Formats: sequence, C-alpha cells, structure tokens
Amino acid sequence: RATALGALERMGEATVDDVVLALGDPAAQVRRRACEVAVAVRGPGSRSKLPRALREALGDRDPLVVVGACWALGERRDRGAVEQLACSAADHTDPRCREAAVGALGAIGDPAGMAAVLGRLEDSPPVRRRAAVALAAFSGPTAERALARCLEDRDWQVRQIAATLLDLPVPPVPGSRTAS
Repeated sequence: RATALGALERMGEATVDDVVLALGDPAAQVRRRACEVAVAVRGPGSRSKLPRALREALGDRDPLVVVGACWALGERRDRGAVEQLACSAADHTDPRCREAAVGALGAIGDPAGMAAVLGRLEDSPPVRRRAAVALAAFSGPTAERALARCLEDRDWQVRQIAATLLDLPVPPVPGSRTAS
C-alpha cells in the first residue's frame, strides 16, 4: 500500500482522499509514506480535509508518523496546526517528535509558536539545535535575547547556529586545529 501510494505520487495522481485513507492505515509504514506524499498533494480538500488528517496524525502511536506529520505540516505552512505542534514540542515523550515539532514551528513562523520554540532551548542537544535554527523565523528582542543565550550553550553546534544567525564570528569546533 505504501508503494502504491508512492507510485500515485510519482505519476502526479495522488489525491487528498488517497492520503487521508493512508493516514488511517493499520501499517505504520503506510502512514509514514502518507505524510511524505501529503506535502505535494493539491486539489479539493487540500486546505481543509488534508490538514485536519495531518493534525490528527500528531497523535499517532508511531513516533516516526508523528515526525512525518510535523514535517508535512511545516512544509505546508499550516498555521492552523501551531497550537498542536506547540503541544507536541512541549509534551511529547519522544525527543524526535519534539525536534520535528520545533522544526515545523520554525517553518511556519507564526508568532504563536515562538514560546514553544523558546521552551525547547532547555531540551536535549538535537532539540536545542533545531530550536536555535527555528528562531531564525522569529524577529524581535525576545528571539535575539534567546539567540544570545544560545551563544553560551554547552553544545558547540547550538553556539555555532546562534553565531551564524546573529551574524557573529562562528566559534571554532572543539578539537579542530583552530580551537584552543
């Protein structure tokens, strides 16, 4: 079923109904593929029925389906998903899901998602990295102060992201010849 959905996508024939049906499939592999296909699907229901189904997928029992749904919602710039993505970013038990939700909030760039992004600056290193990148979508003193705090993060990649976004010299990578 996942292969068939992929074939429909490659032929440009995948419909909203195909994706919605696949999002309800008992096999996680099919639901994951549906999230991938959802990004390119257009036509009737693509602004109503499809976003609702992707938002429902944020509660899927398979974390990789949740990651895919976050990605699809971010790629589709679904502002209607901001509240649910913020909840996923704050409360999901799987750090991959929190990271993907933060990434989607950054892709959408709605100011209502900024608090959730800021809250993830105290998470695991991969989530903090994604949160630092997501801050690029937000402007104003709050985002700038958060990036300035990221310059002191214990993770060198978070520090590098912040320096790049603040247009500051990028600190050397620990262990490199330029690091002392």
